[in-house]
Amino acid sequence: MKDILRRHQVLQESVVEILNKQIKIEAQSSAAYLAMAAWCDTNGYDNCADFFFKQSEEERKHQMKLFRYLTNMECNAISPTVGESQHEFGTLRSVFEKALEMEISVTDAIHEVVNACRKAGDIATEEFMRWFVTEQIEEEFVARRTLELFDVLGEDKIALGMIEERVLHIEYDEGN
Repeated sequence: MKDILRRHQVLQESVVEILNKQIKIEAQSSAAYLAMAAWCDTNGYDNCADFFFKQSEEERKHQMKLFRYLTNMECNAISPTVGESQHEFGTLRSVFEKALEMEISVTDAIHEVVNACRKAGDIATEEFMRWFVTEQIEEEFVARRTLELFDVLGEDKIALGMIEERVLHIEYDEGN
């Protein structure tokens, strides 16, 4: 009976490695969003700061979701070290441009995980990753929509005030 309880590693090592890589990406995104929130807060963009604080927390939750998946699958989840984040930005628009750039990079990484799952024939992990694929559609939409506000409204003080008012209310509509 004891041998039955000692399970082999459930996931292939290639999938474990790429999931640990994704955990690090999510942790780095969380840290980057904290830096963006700090910049916004320091520069008087309170709603944008709140937006980025919320984004940072979401990325942390994504990190933990992946981490727990690995531990639940009896695999070695690695707590990542996080590198330095960009703390200085020229404009509010540049903060949102960096956010969109980061989200596109995260989307690409999520797609790499899904492709690795397909290559390994890991249907369970691919299904688990479906939530992340859908989440990235929303994350990119919100970042793109905010940048569109800069295009439509401009970047003078009145426009920045209007963007500041709207940023917390931009949501992705799945067509439901």
